[in-house]
Amino acid sequence: MALIIPPGYVPTLVPDMMEQALTFLKSDFQEKLARTLNLRRVTAPLFVLSGTGINDDLNGTERAVNFCIKDMNDARAEVVHSLAKWKRMKLGEYKMPPGFGLYTDMNAIRADEELDNIHSLYVDQWDWERTISAEDRNLDFLKKMVELIYNAIREVEKDVYDHYPHILPRLPEKITFLQAEDLVCQYPGLTPKERETEAAKKYGAIFIIGIGGVLSDGKKHDGRAPDYDDWSTETFPGYFGLNGDIILWNPILEMAFEVSSMGIRVDKDALLRQLEMENCVERKNLQFHDALLKDKIPLSVGGGIGQSRLCMFFLRCAHIGEVQASIWPPKQVLQCAQGGIILR
Repeated sequence: MALIIPPGYVPTLVPDMMEQALTFLKSDFQEKLARTLNLRRVTAPLFVLSGTGINDDLNGTERAVNFCIKDMNDARAEVVHSLAKWKRMKLGEYKMPPGFGLYTDMNAIRADEELDNIHSLYVDQWDWERTISAEDRNLDFLKKMVELIYNAIREVEKDVYDHYPHILPRLPEKITFLQAEDLVCQYPGLTPKERETEAAKKYGAIFIIGIGGVLSDGKKHDGRAPDYDDWSTETFPGYFGLNGDIILWNPILEMAFEVSSMGIRVDKDALLRQLEMENCVERKNLQFHDALLKDKIPLSVGGGIGQSRLCMFFLRCAHIGEVQASIWPPKQVLQCAQGGIILR
């Protein structure tokens, strides 16, 4: 994505007020999320051992930052991409019943990111996971979870207005659910990202269902690893997937703005089906996959919610570097400064 410098951009808060706002926002949202979804906070790892299958592959192409552990005979560890599988294993260890779950601060390094207004080397998100029953593995239940999260987002936006009255609420009352397959039909000449832009601009807040599988045009809306979200279960004739993305319309950048990727996780059937579809059946012998196939891990729903992304949106920032500390190309730092955007 090309760097965007909004014409006449002026930050909504001065630097010291920005720091206070970030502290308030992160505390406010996670409290609302935990209360809404019946989640308890846990501590998460920054890295896991390589070769266990616990780390996530995201789109399947990103390289994990890795290193050798001197005191473990140079066993290799890797910085997490996300905690989708780790969280699910913890649900089992803590014996959490359906309707209850956990959340944590997930911090990661994604060295292959293309750095721009919304992508950074440093990733911070609230990772959450909740145990479900077999009867909950359906589209209606997924939509219910999305609506609960969206309502929490809207509540925090109202809290921002109470603290900073010059930052006006913008989100619509309801989030609109759209199938990735329907977007192909509605916008046949556009790329997936262009479809997201048109839909987000039209509705203000959308949840795109069914991300990871091949659509009727022979392409995927976006990539997803085969072993966490269920993107292959048929929900209606011709429609697949029990997962998706929460996307908001960002008026500062004038673009679709993803704040969460989430979904009902794979059961045994979906795991084996998706491993075969992605030509990686050998993964079934890894620690996580083997435990799932042996019913040692509960069924669950979960996802990640971008901390810096949400703070960007709430505070109407033009660049993610305004709300987090990271490393940016010198040319980008200069371009931003010339456009009134001061990166940390």
